[in-house]
Amino acid sequence: MIFISSFSYAQKINIEEELSLKFQTHFFEALKQKAIKNYDKAIESLEMCNEIDSLNVSVLFEFSKNNLELNNYFGAELFIDKALSLEPENYYLLHHKVAVLKAQRNFEKAIEIQKKIVQKQPKNNEELVFLYIQNQNFSEAEDLIAKMEENAIATLRIKSFKSFLENRKAIQEKPIEIATENTDVETLKKSYAKNKEYKIVQKILDIEAEAELFEQVYADSKEALELFPEQPYLYKMNGLALNRLGKYNEAIAVLSIGIDFVIDNSKMEADFYEQFSISYEKLNNKSEAVKYKQRAAALRKEN
Repeated sequence: MIFISSFSYAQKINIEEELSLKFQTHFFEALKQKAIKNYDKAIESLEMCNEIDSLNVSVLFEFSKNNLELNNYFGAELFIDKALSLEPENYYLLHHKVAVLKAQRNFEKAIEIQKKIVQKQPKNNEELVFLYIQNQNFSEAEDLIAKMEENAIATLRIKSFKSFLENRKAIQEKPIEIATENTDVETLKKSYAKNKEYKIVQKILDIEAEAELFEQVYADSKEALELFPEQPYLYKMNGLALNRLGKYNEAIAVLSIGIDFVIDNSKMEADFYEQFSISYEKLNNKSEAVKYKQRAAALRKEN
């Protein structure tokens, strides 16, 4: 009986070790496939892990991340909610839940989750400000910025958000009307040099882009960004010019900054995604190019 009992115990240990090894093999394969952007393949490996351990938080987390990369928002939210049901206070899970909600433009719910994160990590107030702006809770954003400035924790990004809010108020209080329909670029540039009005430089860039003067578009949009760092249109035009000039990595860097300032404007967001798609296509990163092209198409379809 002792022999049989020992044998059964040893057999059980061997099976557990074998399952543990299989789990690790599939899990690391999933991480590898995700790293090279083979998200479908990563999910296949995660399904193998899930068969062995259906309550593993790391597996559920990776399921959600890969589904989000594939724009499968239902799956992404389903798996992150399962993970949070097991570890409701996990900072990384909460942070990812915000990303899933933002991708669906559900800023109201994202704000509630971000508030929980801020309670644990006050440095994440910056993201809460941005969510307030995206949800058009402008007074809440202003109040939080004021508190951050009082506590000397305002960042460069916060300063840009403050500039955005101040300019928004100025535009509301004093709308700028410019008759530019039949005005040539040189006249517009003289007017801009004198007044430094955003709407003037916007018209200049539109005309230059239509004439395919992309060196000029790049130079003028770059200069304008120093005065209007919160205007997403300028980042978009700068990125477009860089793409047309063959500077694809630089375009991605500029577009990545500018898209943060796109607030409740799906057409502008789609324009950014189209430029991202062009950059990645030219860099021969097909999976990223397709991803951004699909995001742009989805937004265009909504409108």
